[in-house]
Order: sequence, then C-alpha cells, then structure tokens
Amino acid sequence: MAVDVELLTSPSRHEWPDTLDVRALLEEGWRPTPFREFIIKVHSRCNLACDYCYMYEMADQGWRRQPRRMSRPIVDQVARRIAEHAEANLLRKVDVVLHGGEPLLAGVEHLRYTATTIREAMPDVEVGFHVQTNGVLLDPYFLELFDELDVTVAVSMDGDEEGHDLHRRRADGRGSFRDVRAAVDALTGPPHRRLFGGLLSTIDLRNDPVRTYEALLEFDPPAVDFLLPHGNWDTPPPGRPDDGTAPYGEWLVGVFDRWYGAKVRETRVRMFDEIVRLLLGRRSVTEAVGLAPVSLVVVETNGQIEQVDSLKSTFAGAAGTPLHVSRDPFDTALMLPPIVARQIGARALAPRCLDCRIRNVCGGGHYVHRYRSGQGFLNRSVYCNDLYRLITHIHEVLSADVKALQDA
Repeated sequence: MAVDVELLTSPSRHEWPDTLDVRALLEEGWRPTPFREFIIKVHSRCNLACDYCYMYEMADQGWRRQPRRMSRPIVDQVARRIAEHAEANLLRKVDVVLHGGEPLLAGVEHLRYTATTIREAMPDVEVGFHVQTNGVLLDPYFLELFDELDVTVAVSMDGDEEGHDLHRRRADGRGSFRDVRAAVDALTGPPHRRLFGGLLSTIDLRNDPVRTYEALLEFDPPAVDFLLPHGNWDTPPPGRPDDGTAPYGEWLVGVFDRWYGAKVRETRVRMFDEIVRLLLGRRSVTEAVGLAPVSLVVVETNGQIEQVDSLKSTFAGAAGTPLHVSRDPFDTALMLPPIVARQIGARALAPRCLDCRIRNVCGGGHYVHRYRSGQGFLNRSVYCNDLYRLITHIHEVLSADVKALQDA
C-alpha cells in the first residue's frame, strides 16, 4: 500500500505509544494494515445505565460533548471516506458496525439511511453490516429493517436474570433482562433467525460460570463472546487480588471445560476458539489475544476519527485523534503512533511479555488492559495471571487429547 501522509504525533502526553518512532518503523520495512472494520457511532447516548460501562462510567466522559445522533452530512462523509479507503487499498470487503451508546436510539429511518448511504458509496465492495445492541428496543420494526438490509445483530446479555440484572439496569434501577429476553426470542424466531450474530457477556465473578454459560445456551446462539470487564493497573477490575491468583482465569476454565467437554459443539466461544487457533499455529482474528494487526477504526457521532472506544476506560482522551472525516482520509490515521502500536505485533509487548513462553498466544492480552499512568501501554495485562491460567489449561487439555489419539 502506498503511504504518502504526514507523520502525526500527540504532543499532550509522553507515555508509550505516543513516543513511538513511526518513521523508523517505515524505514525498517514495516507497513500498515488497512482498516477493514469501521465502527460507526450512530448515537452517543444509551437507554440503560450499566454500572460497568466504559463509555459512561469510567475515565473518559467525552460522550457528554458529543451530538446525540450522527447527522446525515457526517454519515455522507463517513461513507465517502470508507469508499476512498477501500479503493486506495484494493479492499473487496469491509465490515461496518452500527454502534453507540445504544445504536437503536438513532431510529429506524436513520439507520436505514446510514446503511444505504454507505453501501451505495461503494457498489463494487462487499459491505457486511452488524449492529451491537442492548436489545431493549429491538422490536419488529427494527427486525424488519435489519432483514431488509441484511444486518447481523449481536445482543449483550450477562447470563440468567439474576446475573444479567446485577449490572444491566435502567437509570431508575430496574433490571432489563425480561425485555432483552423477549427481544432475543423475537430475533431467534424463524423469520429473523439468520440475522442472529450471537451474545456478548461481561464476566462477573459472583455469577457461576457454568450456570451463566448454560443460560446463554438457551437461545442457541451461533457464538458467545465472554468479555473481561475493562480495567488497568491504575483502576484494577473488580475482584482482582494482589496475591498472584487468577479468579477470572478460573472462571473461564470452568466455562471452557463445560464447552469443550460437550458431546456436540453447542456454540462458538470466541475467546476459546481464538486461543485454540493460536495454539495450533494459526493467526488470531480478534484484538483480545494474539499478535495480529488490529484493523478497526471508530468514527464518533461528530465525525471525529478515533481509536477503539474501549480505550475510554483508561484516561480522558485516550481514544482520541486529531482527525475528522470532513478533512482526513482513514489512511492518515494509519500513521498515528497509537494506531501503529496496535499493528506491530511483538514490538508492542513489554519486556516481561517478550520473555513469556505463551506470548504468541496471549499477545500481551487486550491492549486496553495494559495501561499504567506514567508508562502508558507498554506493560503486561492486568489480567496476566488469568490469561496464563486459561491458556496453559487449554494447552494441557489439547495436548492430552492429541496424545490420546497418538496412543490409540
């Protein structure tokens, strides 16, 4: 890919990766990976008040200054920039995620306009549309729209009613589980089942792992994505001890043994699938583990080009860039040190990670979980012990199965 852009740095902080020398990397032969996933913030507010939300409850409160809904002129500019990026980088397929806040707050007609405008801007490119929703507003009108536009729907659900309503509540304290369950029942019915992308579930150590997993299985999801609650070395995740134990790793081991030990494969669990792929020598396709380049970018409701939005859990402005779709191509973002850092593999790992025997599988863990003020992101994950416990357990299980086959 031809690169003809000004190298940009952030003068506001002196933490890694703002100090990363992109010019030196280019001279060594490194080249950026084009963006293939575009997360479009169509609405900046939410109709729930989940207490673990990185967007509204953690370090960066920039959402308060964002327009509630992405305007149509900004949508037009986003569509033009995605098409420009696809053409410049010879991309035949891109994915677009309609995101928020809660994206359904944008309304049926605005989502139709957004998807139609982006698709029409690049008739020769396959555009896969996805929406990530809390499910509360997912009614027949949205389902008909998503069926019409071939939009895959993923829903956030944290297990059974008790586990889900621990965090996923309305502002007045009422739980959302029953509304979400009704929405998922409608989504998984015969008319719309093909749109079901899966369930996202944030881990709470108080919830029994197997019961949580089996509650999600009731909906026969094509995939389940278990998410570690966002935390870092300054603001550790809930329940993380300082004694070297691995409570999140143990929780995930419980789910893995139930998932892997089933007589038939009941669903995909993305984290486990990725770890197995990596242990078998293949590349990862997510940002949670592995060393593959991260090829996603975010556009906020005001048109600002940003990094992955989970960075908002670390410090105010962590996800920001000086770029805007009205004046800047996405190729320019590929030269920003914080985005480059997500694409240089082992060169972005802390020294302790480089010496670790599972570094190529773990990949340092989720980038967001490495932050420590004064040092930036050149650290091991705050979930280091948990990832080590899970990955080594999966390795042991797979090795035992391979040995059993060899001995048979």
